Amino acid sequence: MEATGKAPIGRPRGFDTEEALERAMLTFWERGYDGVSLSDLARAMGITKTSLYAAFGNKEDLFRQAVERYAESRASHGLRAREEPTAREVAAVYLAASVLAATRDDCPTGCLGVRASLVANHLGPRAAEALAAWGDRNRADFRDRFQRAVDEGDLPAGTDPDALAHYLLTVANGIAVQAAAGATREELRRVADAALGGWPRD
Repeated sequence: MEATGKAPIGRPRGFDTEEALERAMLTFWERGYDGVSLSDLARAMGITKTSLYAAFGNKEDLFRQAVERYAESRASHGLRAREEPTAREVAAVYLAASVLAATRDDCPTGCLGVRASLVANHLGPRAAEALAAWGDRNRADFRDRFQRAVDEGDLPAGTDPDALAHYLLTVANGIAVQAAAGATREELRRVADAALGGWPRD
């Protein structure tokens, strides 16, 4: 019989925690927070509930870790986009990558964070805080990038960097929602192009 609690020091776990967390992330992404039980998650991860508790904590803790993994992997295109030389290119690359990420064949459609945000009142405090922190950090990073663009003269004087960051993320979130509802990649590319048509110009 499997012992409860964490494995003794020096005794390796009988499963790959990174692979198990990846499976949990995909399960939350596909079925939502409320749509899965701990038994569902353990089964998807290929481990027992006892092992799940020992390695990841409760469901809320596991969701928080899944969100962090998602932000660092499937949703890392924001970090890459912000390295583009102009603010418009930042937006264009980010929206194009958002379309691709939301419509990939090898994972659920849409965005884990957006799906979870729609039912955020059902999340526990730690999970909700992790989701909010990720969103706030993403918005702040784009705001700082657009402030730099204003300072460098790349964006018109008087541009509100925070409003522009909010606008960009709102469009990207809308793309994710539409992808989950069945919109095609080509349809969403047209949405991204239309959004860029309103980008600030001198």
